[in-house]
Amino acid sequence: MRVLIKVGGTLLDEAATRERISAELARAVRGGARMVVVHGGGRQMTRYLAERGIESRFVNGLRVTTPEVLDAVLKVFAGTVNRQFVAALNAAGARAVGLSGIDALLVEAEPLAEELGAVGRVVSSDGRLLETLAEAGYLPVVACVAGDRRGNLYNVNADQMAVACAAGFRAERLFFLTDVEGVRDAAGRPLRRLDWAGAERLIREGIATGGMQAKLDAAGEALRRGVGEVVIAPGAEPGVIARLLAGEPVGSRLVA
Repeated sequence: MRVLIKVGGTLLDEAATRERISAELARAVRGGARMVVVHGGGRQMTRYLAERGIESRFVNGLRVTTPEVLDAVLKVFAGTVNRQFVAALNAAGARAVGLSGIDALLVEAEPLAEELGAVGRVVSSDGRLLETLAEAGYLPVVACVAGDRRGNLYNVNADQMAVACAAGFRAERLFFLTDVEGVRDAAGRPLRRLDWAGAERLIREGIATGGMQAKLDAAGEALRRGVGEVVIAPGAEPGVIARLLAGEPVGSRLVA
């Protein structure tokens, strides 16, 4: 079974949670899952910029990426966050390999909008490197930075990076590990299962907004690109990865 797991940066900010998730991922790989991990790091990025007196500006939820912010993106996403995660995974027994979309043109991007600076829109993905590593028993860990064939670099939304990698890797399942329980309805009740029509309705009626809307949009794109199912699940819950792989009803499951 091919699985892609996107781990939210909030879950990687504390060493204890990072180590617990790493141990769960390592057990899954030892159990035979062919897996790729994509991670974010927005909280760490905001803190890094603030410490240096650089204001974080957002347009439609995307961080405006000036040249100095792009430099920070490389240092934080592809540097500190990725290296700490890889180290924790290796300590847990996984053979983790830190990557970004730049490596082997794994994910190519183009400018999304002039007002956003170096924020990228994914235009293609090539999963051959991920397949080679996963087949050999390694665990690819991908930071949300992409490039193009002219040497330009882009800050890419981590959910969209996860979808691109899932499509390139031909993943059968995509799990978003977040800091919330899952998708909720208008009354605040968690939804265990919904199809894309139901997800669209939540967005249209203003029930799913902000980060959850972004995840639902990404989930819809993943389903359209051939991923069999997408689950938005609470990454802070111990044992969540084993439960997801076993098909237990945890979080919110979206199907085509």
